[in-house]
Amino acid sequence: MATRVLQTVGRGLKQTRSGLHASSPVNVALRSLSNVGDESWFKSLFVRKVVPRKDAHSHVLAKKEDNNLYKIQFHNVKPECLDAYNELCEDVLPSIHADPEYPCELVGTWNTWYGEQDQAVHLWRYRGGYPALTEVMNKLRQNKKFMEYRNERGKMLLSRRNQLLLEFSFWNEPVPRPGPNIYELRSYQLRPGTMIEWGNYWARAIEIRQQNQEAVGGFFSQIGSLYTVHHLWAYKDLQSREDTRNAAWQRDGWDEVVYYTVPLIQHMESRIMIPMKTSPLK
Repeated sequence: MATRVLQTVGRGLKQTRSGLHASSPVNVALRSLSNVGDESWFKSLFVRKVVPRKDAHSHVLAKKEDNNLYKIQFHNVKPECLDAYNELCEDVLPSIHADPEYPCELVGTWNTWYGEQDQAVHLWRYRGGYPALTEVMNKLRQNKKFMEYRNERGKMLLSRRNQLLLEFSFWNEPVPRPGPNIYELRSYQLRPGTMIEWGNYWARAIEIRQQNQEAVGGFFSQIGSLYTVHHLWAYKDLQSREDTRNAAWQRDGWDEVVYYTVPLIQHMESRIMIPMKTSPLK
């Protein structure tokens, strides 16, 4: 049947100076193809078969030896309230971090220096995953000091948003480090369906970017804006950042990583951040 269809189509095409043009036998052949129910064969010439994945990318890419869940918060503060907001956070957030009754840790807390202005960024880790997150939320509702903090904070904010994240298995877990440092949060909005491909390239790339211990943590979103990746880096200053990033281009493999991962990105953003006084990441 396939041979007859192609022969019929071929007879229905005639060569002219402007290219190939169809005559009536092509229409007859396609109608005949439809009539005999052989459309699936004809479509198979043009449709690429996709092998479905057997597991979610969160199971493939996340660390399996622990059960950490991360929450990142972005608070856009009224410009005239930024100092008061910082003082409020420095008074309340460390007490939650230090209290063993709460299975959570404040990884870092910053103000954006370059990027979106008058913004605070907080990164929390919940050891125990979603049950730990739920436990913390329930206990905080009973915490009078925290509820007063929330009410006061609400008067200072223009907007806020958050995401729940998992950490890539090939990145280091963020740990406290001495300062002073500046931090860069590079956020990538990927095309849906490309997270595993991104992870495959960066599993090799992170070895290139560990030379100066600048890699702090790498995360991908689970709830909130999906297919979002956050890479967190630490540098002594802006010139150190420039020198470190330029040095990566001199190492084998970095150009290939950039070449193959750029097409996966829909949108990207960089924030340069300064740690607050009580941030564990100095």
